[in-house]
Amino acid sequence: MADVTRDDAVSEQAGKDLFQILRDGSPRTRSELAGLTGLARSTVAARVDSLVRLGLVKPVGAAVSTGGRPSSQFALNSSGRVVLGVDVGASHARIALADLSGRILEQRSVSLAVAEGPAAVLGWVAEEGRALVAERGSSDDLLAVGVGLPGPVEHSSGKPIDPPIMPGWDRYDVPAHLGTELGVPVLVDNDVNIMALGEREIAWPDVDHLIFVKVATGIGAGVISGGRLQRGAQGIAGDIGHVFVHSGRDAVCRCGNRGCLEAIAAGPAVAAGLREAGLAVETSQDVVELVRAGNIPAIQAVREAGRLIGEVLTTCVSLINPEVIVLGGSLAHAGDHLLAGAREVVYARSMPLATSNLQITQSRSGANAAIEGASMLAIHHALSPARIEAMLGEER
Repeated sequence: MADVTRDDAVSEQAGKDLFQILRDGSPRTRSELAGLTGLARSTVAARVDSLVRLGLVKPVGAAVSTGGRPSSQFALNSSGRVVLGVDVGASHARIALADLSGRILEQRSVSLAVAEGPAAVLGWVAEEGRALVAERGSSDDLLAVGVGLPGPVEHSSGKPIDPPIMPGWDRYDVPAHLGTELGVPVLVDNDVNIMALGEREIAWPDVDHLIFVKVATGIGAGVISGGRLQRGAQGIAGDIGHVFVHSGRDAVCRCGNRGCLEAIAAGPAVAAGLREAGLAVETSQDVVELVRAGNIPAIQAVREAGRLIGEVLTTCVSLINPEVIVLGGSLAHAGDHLLAGAREVVYARSMPLATSNLQITQSRSGANAAIEGASMLAIHHALSPARIEAMLGEER
């Protein structure tokens, strides 16, 4: 921690704050920035000039004159540099080029099983990433890469840990692999966390307490509290799919335990129950199609899955007190039935104060949540005070 009693520490922190002030997009003059940071006008001018050369800040016209020549204004140059967002799923990979506001400029996708291993998947990511950046212009424009993976990720290292559907990926150094290929920092997180980031960015930018629940092959949650993504000590906060549910105590989960929420309410579990009832169902998508066709047993099964998820979410509501709970993932596409089941239980069993303004809703961002979230993961790192300070040091 910096010793803020030292003048040079104060100056350094104020200098870092200067760019963070400009990140909101509002134009400001050098004089305004000097007043906000406490830095000398000459120091602000030098700092702003460096940020302009780095392509992070740009002049945006002049302030209204109060006499004499109007002062120049500066703001974030959202189109000056770019990041890459990567969404790796069980059977697909997507990559997008985004500007510093998170706006997607271009994206590509491929049907590619994550089970083919890191060499194949990350090889495609690196190749397509280089192509997207080259089409824009210089590779120097790229600041960072954000990656979402469909399994547990150790936050401190960015390595997947014992991922159940990712053979060959356990403890694989994804950041080092892609960092070497693309020459920039690489941030890796699990897919539900980046979907929570994307959903909040797209649909709920003013909400500071949100839970995003993905219901697909597995069940997981991304937790945003106090405006920040909460990962926990090792990065598995929100792993609600392996919370014990008493009514499913005999169901064997792929993790080896019995009674996990995922074992009784995820897509494969719902499909298995319908097969036992004599329906031709193999996948979550088959379940969704049956529900959309009005099949009563399928509708009932999905609604019951929603109730089971609601049991676990009731505890989450008491612990975290969210403003919004969002249901996403393939099974959530089956109309409002999953949502109705979850609402039924959460609203009935939670304390009235916790649910008085609580919204439980379907994802508004849909398939774009993951790629948007991966891009935001990269942007948050690339524009952090530490990274800006490092870039300014290199520029000097």
